[in-house]
Amino acid sequence: MAVFEYVGFDAAGKAVKGVVDADSARTARSRLRKLGLFPTDVTEQKAGSSGGVKGKGLSMEIDFSKYLQRVGPQDIATLATQMSTLVGAGIPMVEALTALVEQTENPKLKGVLTDVREKVNEGATLARAMRAHPSVFDDLFVNMIDAGEQSGALEMVLQRLAAYTEASVALRGKLVAAVTYPILMMLVSSGLVLGLFTFVIPRIKRIFDSYGKALPLLTQLLFGVSNFVTGNWVLLLIATPIVIWGVRRWLRTPRGRAWWHRTQLKLPVFGPLNRTVAVSRFCRTLGTLLVSGVPILTALAIVKSVVGNDLIAAAIEGAGKNIAEGQSIAVPLKQSGEFPPIVTHMITIGEKTGELESMLTKVADAYDAEVENTVNSLTSLLTPILTVFMGLVVAVIALGILLPMLQMTSAIR
Repeated sequence: MAVFEYVGFDAAGKAVKGVVDADSARTARSRLRKLGLFPTDVTEQKAGSSGGVKGKGLSMEIDFSKYLQRVGPQDIATLATQMSTLVGAGIPMVEALTALVEQTENPKLKGVLTDVREKVNEGATLARAMRAHPSVFDDLFVNMIDAGEQSGALEMVLQRLAAYTEASVALRGKLVAAVTYPILMMLVSSGLVLGLFTFVIPRIKRIFDSYGKALPLLTQLLFGVSNFVTGNWVLLLIATPIVIWGVRRWLRTPRGRAWWHRTQLKLPVFGPLNRTVAVSRFCRTLGTLLVSGVPILTALAIVKSVVGNDLIAAAIEGAGKNIAEGQSIAVPLKQSGEFPPIVTHMITIGEKTGELESMLTKVADAYDAEVENTVNSLTSLLTPILTVFMGLVVAVIALGILLPMLQMTSAIR
């Protein structure tokens, strides 16, 4: 079966478009008519095709919605859970993939699963078929599937994948929720202050200009900022995105990336939080890979690209070299100074007792709880801090306007 894109009309004459799963274009048209739809164009969706580009030359059409489609972590978590249920029920893999194709509502994921199903039907392993879509299935996912297939414990591996992705999504959601409100508050407050400097203060300045006397230093400073904003708003409008683009590009260079990753771990308040998140991600990912049967060197290579910080990734790379030489994993992690002592201590105990996987899971659970508590504390503290800060800004602006008014009142008296 394949996935077909269709364009047509419904019974009310309203234009519709979407995708349908069928063996052929003729079957797709028949299925659409049974649903009360009247297709005018039915084309097969090819995995890895040019996406939203249709036609040639001047008749070429570009569907930009194709480039906006993405498969998120929650989609992958749901997929792993559903696949685990189907495999556990004893359903053959091709039939399970067919059910998943019909179940998913994400057009991009539907196309990818269709291609995976075709490759599996042709004799490829599930891991090999998924490896052809690295933008959807990362190395961690593929290697765990591969280990599950080789060990005959695919159902258990899928359950662990579902639990891992769900935990990752939950952690990411907490971090996003923690910074969304403060950022939104800062944007709104900055917009209000910008409006004061652009529209309100210039009108007040014209009144004070007719006063003819020297203004307080604070008022002169406010008027200077207002003059700069109103006189150079076009330049600021052009320069701001250019500066942002330049900074982002510099941060992608080796020197800029090293500085940014080092700064992330040294920031007040947020530095320890970033380190805790990275260590938690390291422990949970490594523990999940090891308990699923992935070799430790392969697992460390995967984890190195997951932690999201080059300094911690370098320490993990050193641990991999140590293990390749037959030594301990905890020693280079401790020597790097990037991992808290409690983590390296528990890893050492896990290596000695042969329970490294369970120790890593315990550390990850403890650090996830610490991240949640820290995020909740930051959220409760940032709101009043930002409120006080913006109140001070408004107070300074108000004071700069009131001081010359008081002078004028005194002069009149």
